[in-house]
Parts: sequence; structure tokens; C-alpha cells
Amino acid sequence: MGKVKIGMVGVGDISGIYLKNITGMFRELELWAVCDLVRTKAEKAQADYGVPRLYDTMEELFADPEIDIVLNLTRPYEHFAVSKGALLAGKHVYSEKPLGATLEEGQQLVALAQEKGLLLGGAPDTFLGAGLQTCRKLIDDGMIGRPVGAAAFMVCHGHESWHPDPAFYYQFGGGPMMDMGPYYVTALINLLGGVKTVTGVARKSFPQRIITSQPKFGTVVDVEVPTHITGILEFESGAVGTLFTTFDVHYPEQARFEVYGSQGTLIVPDPNCFGGPIQIYRPEEKRMLELPLTFAYPENSRALGLADMAKALQTGRAARAAYQQTYHVLEVMTAFIRSSDKGAAETIHSKYERPAPMVIPPLPGILDD
Repeated sequence: MGKVKIGMVGVGDISGIYLKNITGMFRELELWAVCDLVRTKAEKAQADYGVPRLYDTMEELFADPEIDIVLNLTRPYEHFAVSKGALLAGKHVYSEKPLGATLEEGQQLVALAQEKGLLLGGAPDTFLGAGLQTCRKLIDDGMIGRPVGAAAFMVCHGHESWHPDPAFYYQFGGGPMMDMGPYYVTALINLLGGVKTVTGVARKSFPQRIITSQPKFGTVVDVEVPTHITGILEFESGAVGTLFTTFDVHYPEQARFEVYGSQGTLIVPDPNCFGGPIQIYRPEEKRMLELPLTFAYPENSRALGLADMAKALQTGRAARAAYQQTYHVLEVMTAFIRSSDKGAAETIHSKYERPAPMVIPPLPGILDD
């Protein structure tokens, strides 16, 4: 089978690792075209990575008959328009997280993909890496007994001190739940299964943020979205989890992610990463033990989910990072706000089945059939 050709829309900060991995790690992908509103960014990507085609508009890119999958790397509030345009043009779509800025956007995209028989999915794909795949196998093999619950915390004081253009993190489509929540919710459902209900409380601790990074030092940003969100997730399995995301708190290091079982506790690595340390506590040991990674892709392997979608397109099997997952994640994340607004638990209506676990590849950069 020939390579699956990718058209990239958006050449911003996250694009660097995608450019590197599509052209250097995943052998069944070919980066065929790039497009960005700032043409010089697209020109640099084309020159640095030998991309055959450059387009001035996304509509021109969508019209290219050679392109199989559109890779949507635009900002969160732009995801819907780009993905919708690509689907309408008959292209499969892989999008950076989240699927949409609202649940309604996600619903429209899913309906359109179903109507046209197209693949739709997206980030995060860290759940496919060595760290979380190893954790999933440990849980499935009964290493901590029956899963009882989980606690996951993403704690920081925002992005304005280091990001070159952080305003969008505090605008429509932003906030800690929509920005970092996809990693945590995706990890949780891959370890524990689908979510049944969400109960949340959301606050906006600071009405404005001052950028202290360059080049926009001193710029005042109005905060449009909740930046301190916590809540409880009831899983279909009966397990109960806590998720806390904030841009309002000072904290010295990565906060914890733990899964509790009837016979032990698993310390899960940072879900924003593909690898990381794994620890287990069992009562007979009475101490934490570090466990080895037993799956592939422990390094920064962004575009792994894209490569998996490409393999699905080639073989007809299901894609692991498909909309059945990204939509469920979107519904769960937005449910925290809906629950907070009405002061009651929010029922999750989408049903989720965990995708097949990863298979250790015979050759690096080539996924399983």
C-alpha cells in the first residue's frame, strides 16, 4: 500500500513536533501540503521538511485530490470551521484537541462525518504511548484488583509567563479543562471506561491576566472562561473519579494521577506525555515499586494517532483516536460547566467503548494491521 497523504492546516507552535514525526518517524505517512494564514510559517515548514505543496487558503488545500487526511492544527476556537470545511470537501479529518469548542460543534462534526462516511478523530494520542498503554494492561491484568476510583490533577498558574501568545487560553474554547482536560479525560476513559455522570464546580478566579512573556509583555487579557474547575466523574463501571484542572494556582511540580483498586494503587505518568514513570503500591509490599514500560512509543510521538488513522484508512479496521472517543471526551469536559451552572449532576449521553490496545510494531514507525 502507498503512503497516506496528509494536508496540514495551521503551522503554529504545536506543528513542530508533527512536522518532525510525520516526516521522520511514521513511515506510512507523507506530508503532502501545508497551509497557514501567515504564509511565511508555511513557507518555512515547506522548506525545512520538503513538503511538495503550499496553499494560500485551506479551501485550496481541501480541493487537492491527492490529500487523504486533513490535519487540523489551528487554535481551539477555529477547529470547527476547519474540520467542517474539510469534511464537506470529502476529506478525512484528524484534529488537535478538542474536537470542538462546544458540545454543539462536536455534534455537528460527528453528524457530518457519519453522513459522508468519513473518518473523524484527533488528539490527544498520548494514550497510545508506552506509559498509558502499560498502565491499561496492568489494570486489565488485575494488578490492582477491581478498579474503585481515580484522582487526577492538572495544577498550574496559566501560560502568560512563558507562552509567546497566550491570550487564546483565556478566550472562547480555552481554559484549563478544554486545554489540558483532553489529556486527563482521555487517559481516564482508556483506563476505566466510559463516563456516566459528571458533577462539577467552575470558577473564574481572576477577571484579567497580564502577559509577562515576550513579545506581548504587559498586555492585559480579559478572562472569558472558567479557569478553576473541579468535579466528580461516575464511570459506567461503577468506579468514581475526581478531576481538578486550574490555571489559578501556584504549584512546584506535576500534580498526581492515581488509579485506586481493591488490591492496590497505580501511579500513572503525566498524560500529556507518551512515556514517564509508573509506580504501583500493593499492601503485601508496603512500598512503591517502579514498573517498566512494556509498549512502544515512550518518546514524544505526536502524530501517532494520525498514523493510526492512516492505518485504519488503509486496512478498514477501526481508528483508535476516532470521534467516538473525542466526542465522548468533549461531552465530559463541557459537562463540568453545565453541571456547575445548574448545580446538579450532568448525565453523559454518548456511549464509549475502549479501542483495541496497541500492538508492539515489528518495525518502528509502522503500525499494526
